[in-house]
Formats: sequence, structure tokens, C-alpha cells
Amino acid sequence: MATIDILIPTYRRAAALAVTLTSLCAQTYRDFRLIISDQTEDSDPLTTGEVQVVIRVLQTHGHSVITHKHLPRRGIAEQRHFLLEQATAPYVLFLDNDLILEPYVVEYLLQAIQEEQCGFVGSAVIGLSFLEDVRPDQQAIEFWQEPVHPEVIRSGMPQWERYKLHNAANLYHIQQRLNCIDQSSHLPKETYKYKIAWIGGCVLYDAAKLRSIGGFSFWQELPPNHCGEDVLAQLRVMSHYGGCGLLPSGVYHQELPTTIVDRTQDAPQLLPI
Repeated sequence: MATIDILIPTYRRAAALAVTLTSLCAQTYRDFRLIISDQTEDSDPLTTGEVQVVIRVLQTHGHSVITHKHLPRRGIAEQRHFLLEQATAPYVLFLDNDLILEPYVVEYLLQAIQEEQCGFVGSAVIGLSFLEDVRPDQQAIEFWQEPVHPEVIRSGMPQWERYKLHNAANLYHIQQRLNCIDQSSHLPKETYKYKIAWIGGCVLYDAAKLRSIGGFSFWQELPPNHCGEDVLAQLRVMSHYGGCGLLPSGVYHQELPTTIVDRTQDAPQLLPI
């Protein structure tokens, strides 16, 4: 059994998924398995040449890769819950299908969650098209000076405003200011754990802690066209076990249009924390 199961929900995006998988080939941490669940109804992106070749490379590196065609679509929370049900590793890394990871990301996330023994640690995504868009008013950051501990956070609370930190390229600008990346090796010189409202795209959970709050089983209480399922799960985990973000992030967004177009049904606004 691998230490980490990397869980990737996907829909339609063959090329973007191939890019994401390619960045996993070079990870310095090796003890992971991949579980991919596709919900494309009218085609099979997982059988395309660009995805298959990367899967073969991952397999030659010793990684098990399991793929599923999971239909019918009942919403992204149900898709995430299905993936969690397939996992057997003590840690699960939920990874969006449109990211690029630096080689150190998985290793550093695992190190951080094992140090803190918290519910989750995430690397928020950076939009590199915003490099010239510096937003000092959105770059307030609170570092964990003490061990990560539970926090109860809801919309309207001052802590909710932490979400702005993950907009655009704010994290990149903070990393530059902290000078925490070696410019020749592109490896972290120092890491920082910081307080969050939530974190999207690349989040490593303690699987037992995620399951203890029900995982994403709340999908049955939501309309199929929902969003914010990751936020709700994190808020629930954080209220019991704590969670944090990690700097430097090392995760970049491919900045593609969202496949969840209707975002009016926001899970944290519909269900209790």
C-alpha cells in the first residue's frame, strides 16, 4: 500500500490532465498511487494518446495508476466522495486536473502534515498570468507560530477574508518578498505554514480525519450543479483537526475556463459547517 493516494477528478480535459500527470513524473517523493475518475459522457479522455503515454511513464517509475469511468454525473462532491472510497492510503492528495507541480510539492506537503498531525495541508495555486498584477491589499498573511490547531471559520468572520491571499499571483509575490526559493535550483530554502480560510486545487488530507467528518458524503444533500464542496469539507476538517497552507506553493494553475459553469449553489452557504 502506498503512503499517498493521489485522487484526480476529471471531466473532458485530456490535454490539461496530461500536463498535470507529467508534473507528477518528476516528484522527489515516490511512494504514491494515482486514482483518476473521469465523468466525460460522450468521449473517453483517459484513452487519448497524450494521457496514455504519461500513464505509461508513471507506471515505469513504479507508480500504480487506476482509472475509472464514473457515471452518471451527480456533482463534483459525489465525484470526490467516489474517489475517497477507492483510496486505501493513510494520506490522500486531492489534485485538480489543470495544475503544474514543482518536483518538491508532494514531498513537502507530506512532511508538513506529519509534523503538524493536522487534518490537511495544501499548496494553493498561482496564476502566473498575474505576475505584473501586484495586490498589496490582498497579501496579508498570518504564519503559524504555534502548532496548527483547530479553527472554526464561517462566512462573515474576519478569518474568512484570508481567501484573498490565494487570488491571482499573490502567493508568488509573497514568496519573492520572503526570498524562500533558491533561484538557481528552484527549491525551497525555507518553508512556512500559514493560516487559511480554505485552499483549492492541491490539498493533502489525513484520510482517517477526512473520513471521520464524513468525507464528501454531504453530496446527497446538494443539488447536482453545486460548487464549493472542497471548501465545505475543509471547514469541517479544520474545525476538528486544523489545517494550513504551505509556502512556497510550487503549484501553478493552467488558467483554463472552469468546467463547473453554474456556481450559484455554493456548498458552504447551503449546508452547516
